[in-house]
Amino acid sequence: MTRISRSGSPVEHGFPRLDTVRAAITALFRRLSYEGIRAYDTSFAPADAAFTADDDLHLGAHRVASAIVRALRLPDARMVVCFRAMEEAATVELASGPEYFIEVNDRFRTHRRDLAAALAHEVTHVLLHRLDLRFPTTADNEVLTDTAAAYLGVGWLLLDAYREDELTHQKLGYLTPEEFGYVLARRALLPGGGEDPSTWFTSPQAYEAYVRGRERAGRELRRAPLAAADRAQRRRYARDRRAGSAAPGASYVFEEHPAGTRVSFPCPVCGQRLRLPVRGPVRARCGLCRTVLDCDT
Repeated sequence: MTRISRSGSPVEHGFPRLDTVRAAITALFRRLSYEGIRAYDTSFAPADAAFTADDDLHLGAHRVASAIVRALRLPDARMVVCFRAMEEAATVELASGPEYFIEVNDRFRTHRRDLAAALAHEVTHVLLHRLDLRFPTTADNEVLTDTAAAYLGVGWLLLDAYREDELTHQKLGYLTPEEFGYVLARRALLPGGGEDPSTWFTSPQAYEAYVRGRERAGRELRRAPLAAADRAQRRRYARDRRAGSAAPGASYVFEEHPAGTRVSFPCPVCGQRLRLPVRGPVRARCGLCRTVLDCDT
């Protein structure tokens, strides 16, 4: 189900669900594997989302839905799209397939610019259903769906549907604009060259949210015990290491083992926790996403 915030409803900002977002990225890597994630290297093309007033409503909707199906590597899934009056932006009936029925809010009959965004969320629900990947609660499962859409190349459409000015407040999905930006930046930072979606945004507010999310993701690449951490973080880490316990808010923890103290911290790419001996400069390779990290433990 795609949620929609419209005029009169303030858009939530910031990073309130970041822990769930990070857990969703880790879950995607664990379910799809490194090779499976890299199969989604190419994002959904802006041209495939184009849907003008001259296009036939139903033929155009099915064309866009089929393009999203291909982008999410679901070649044997068929989407049947219809329109009706409803509170949500869209919903999908999850069944055994191969046909899946998507109901779309009547407003998209005329607001066609954002139809692809609503469809992207629903088709991602189908993908996760096929993968048998879900979180325990409905709210967390919707965050997983938005995160998967963004991380696998179709969710930039959901961020581009965000517009906010004196007259309009619109956002699709369950993540804040900044959280969408964060996930897209994490995708762009994948080793080997992820895509930069910044040139695709038609909404200036979407681009600004992406920049804020990118800044947050970039800071995670410079957190201790990573060697790229700044001087202040290095000093705090050294102090915590001497004390044998991490300060509140730190992403790392110290653990005692028979072979000596180890530090545990999340991989900045996939979120898998790494455990390294506390012994100074070391290069570590994440077993889940294969990222090689320069650390100073």
